Amino acid sequence: MEITTIGLDLAKNVFQVHGVNERGKAVLRKQLKRDQVAPFFANLPPCLIGIEACASAHHWARKLQALGHTVRLMAPQFVKPYVKSNKNDAADAEAICEAVSRPSMRFVPIKNVEQQSVLSLHRVRQGFVKARTAQANQIRGLLGEYGLVVPQGIAYIAQRVPPLIEDAENELPGTFRLLIQRLLDHLKALQEQVDEIEVQIKAWHRASEASQRLEKVPGIGPLTASALVASIGDAKNFDNGRQFAAWLGVVPRQHSSGGKPTLLGMSKRGDAYLRTMLIHGARSVIYRATQRADTDSWLVKLTTRRNKNIAAVAMANKTARTVWALLAHGREFKAGYAAA
Repeated sequence: MEITTIGLDLAKNVFQVHGVNERGKAVLRKQLKRDQVAPFFANLPPCLIGIEACASAHHWARKLQALGHTVRLMAPQFVKPYVKSNKNDAADAEAICEAVSRPSMRFVPIKNVEQQSVLSLHRVRQGFVKARTAQANQIRGLLGEYGLVVPQGIAYIAQRVPPLIEDAENELPGTFRLLIQRLLDHLKALQEQVDEIEVQIKAWHRASEASQRLEKVPGIGPLTASALVASIGDAKNFDNGRQFAAWLGVVPRQHSSGGKPTLLGMSKRGDAYLRTMLIHGARSVIYRATQRADTDSWLVKLTTRRNKNIAAVAMANKTARTVWALLAHGREFKAGYAAA
């Protein structure tokens, strides 16, 4: 039984394996418990293993690579068209096995432990930021029910709310004052968590030569630089800067037919967190460019012709291509650089 290609459907407890030989004939259909997976693949000769890029996929990819196998991760939306019948574990494993053998299939780069660790910091920080925003809005909404309006902006919460709950002239009940104070303490604790995680991210950034190189690009700071380096890994996985920009979803969505090209809004594919940070950075670059009022600047000319949101996406696209060039070729950023 010569197995050349395997489709592995991951789960929490029960894993499904589908294997084919060099002629594409199914020779293996097997269910494995979690503790049986590593011993099973350790006893197999090296082969090509396809896995959907889902929870724990990078962990298993690293583990199977250490056993001598060639592992390929695929986005689930690229595997779904190969499911022939109703959805079940066996059909999913067969579809993965079929998809991984396609020569035109796009694969997801496998992340190492350090990359996953840094990205975990970013994800947890983002969760705390969302919780902080929700808590500030809750405080503002509760005070609004008593006719006390706090201006928008999270900084106004710490400035305006404490005097309001200490003011004896308003008609706030004592229990409500204690409640708002408890919510303020919670908001402060969330802010401390955000600050502590940012310290860890910036420490990793200072230790990464690639991340420091990206920080020199306008619109990119330590947070964006570290997230980009940790997410990309090897920039040579992309053939050019446009592929990288498309991977981030900052290129137009296409809906062409009959030889007539139709370009719509940005595709919004890929990592929404990275795309958001790049666009926020682009807005900052646009603001500074309009402050200087350099009429010869490409960006200033663009903002006079198009909406600033469109200009921000265009600037984010340009930044993404610059990032790819710096990482793929190991270059330093030069503000006045022009291609020969």
